[in-house]
Amino acid sequence: MAETSASKLSKRIHTDGSTHYKSATAPANPVEGDLWYDETAGAFKFYNGSEFIKVSAAIPTLSGVTGTVFAGIASSLTLAGTNFLQSNLIVNFLQASDAIDVNVTVTPSSDTAATVAVPSSVFDNVTSGNVVTIKVTNSDSVSSNTVNTTAVALPSGGTITNSGDYRIHTYTSSGSFVNTISNLSVEYLVIAGGGAGGGISGTFGAGGGGAGGYRTNVPGQTSGRSSSAESSLSLSAATHTVTVGAGGSYNSGGNGGTGGDSVFSTITSAGGAGGAGTAIQGLDGGCGSGSGGTHGGSTGGSGTTGQGHDGGGNSSTSGTGGGGGGAGQAGFDDLTDPTYGNGGDGLSSNITGSTVTRAGGGGGGDRAGDSANTYGEGGAGGGADGASDFNTTLATTATANTGSGGGGASSDDRAGSAGASGIVIVRYDTTAI
Repeated sequence: MAETSASKLSKRIHTDGSTHYKSATAPANPVEGDLWYDETAGAFKFYNGSEFIKVSAAIPTLSGVTGTVFAGIASSLTLAGTNFLQSNLIVNFLQASDAIDVNVTVTPSSDTAATVAVPSSVFDNVTSGNVVTIKVTNSDSVSSNTVNTTAVALPSGGTITNSGDYRIHTYTSSGSFVNTISNLSVEYLVIAGGGAGGGISGTFGAGGGGAGGYRTNVPGQTSGRSSSAESSLSLSAATHTVTVGAGGSYNSGGNGGTGGDSVFSTITSAGGAGGAGTAIQGLDGGCGSGSGGTHGGSTGGSGTTGQGHDGGGNSSTSGTGGGGGGAGQAGFDDLTDPTYGNGGDGLSSNITGSTVTRAGGGGGGDRAGDSANTYGEGGAGGGADGASDFNTTLATTATANTGSGGGGASSDDRAGSAGASGIVIVRYDTTAI
C-alpha cells in the first residue's frame, strides 16, 4: 500500500516533545534531542544533554600535555590529540580552589598538535602543588576529555628577578637556593669578599687589597685571571647553601684582613688577599694584594688560577704601595707614571641582563712628603683608591657586593679601607626546564 502524505507527516512529529529550531543564537532551555539550525555557523546541530553539537562534528581528544605550569612565571604547553581542526581551538584551564577558569584561543599547528602559552591569570594565581585541569574545544564546538597537570614551584632564595627567559637569583648576603627541579642546569657568578688595604707602614704607603676570586660559567664570558667560562653545573632537587664572603677588615697597624670565601653548591671563590702593611711582599689570595711601599724592592701577592690576578710590587725608589690584583688585570707597581700603585681592573658580566663590572683591586697608599699625586687608584669594578698624604685624604670605600679590594694606608695618619663584600648570582633558562 502506497504511503500517504498523512503517514509521512506523522513520522515528522516528535512524540518525545523535542523541537526543531532555526536561529542565529542557541535556543534557551533546550532538552536532549532538540535540533537547531545555527544560522551563524551555517550548520545543523543537536543537543546532547549538555551542549549543541554539530551533526557529524569532529570529536576532539586530548591525549597528552607536554610542559609545565609554573607558579609565578610564564611557560608554554604543547598539546597532543586528535581533531583539533584548523583554527579557533579553545584551551580551558580549570583549578577550582584557586578560582581559575580561563579560556585561551589558539591556532593549532596541525589536526593533532597545538601550543598554548599559559596566561598570567593562571600562573599568577595558581598554587604550587595544585592540579590544573586542561581540555580543548574545537571549532565544531565539541569539547575533549580532560588532562591533569600539577603546578610546580620554581626554586626560591635570594632576590628574584626575570630577564627574558631567565630567572635570576641574586645573593648579597648568605642564604639558601631551594631547588625544586631535578637536574636543573644553572649558570652562576660567584665572587668572594675583597681584601682590605694594608695599614700604616711607617713613612711609606701600604699595599692595596686584592679583589675576591671571580668564577663564572656563563657561556662566552670570562672567569678571573683571563680564564674561560667554567663548565655547566647541574643541581639536584635539594636545598643548596649560599655563602657570600665578607670584605676583609681594615687593620690600622698591619696587613689588611683577607676577604671571606663565597660558596655556591660545589663552587668556591677564594677571598681576596689583604694589602701588605708591615710585610714587604704582597699576600696571596683570590686576587693577590699589593706590596708595602718599603725600600728594597718587593713583589705583589699571587692570585689564584682561574680566579684572579697578582698584586703589584714595589720598586727601590718609591714609597707608594703596590696595587691589589683585580679579576681582569694585575695590580700595578708603585713607580710607573701614571699608574703608580693602581689596582687591577675587574671583569664585566651580563648575567643579570645588564652589564656590570665587579672585582677591581684596591689602590696603594702613597708616602709622606710626596710632592705629587702618587697614590694608587682603585681598579674598575669597585676598587678603592689608596690614601694620599699629598692630598691629605683617607682611602675611599670599595663598592659593596663587588668583591673589590680596599685602599692602602698612607704614611703615618691617612687610613686605608676595608674590602668589599662579595656576591653570588644564579640564573637558569625556564624554557629549558
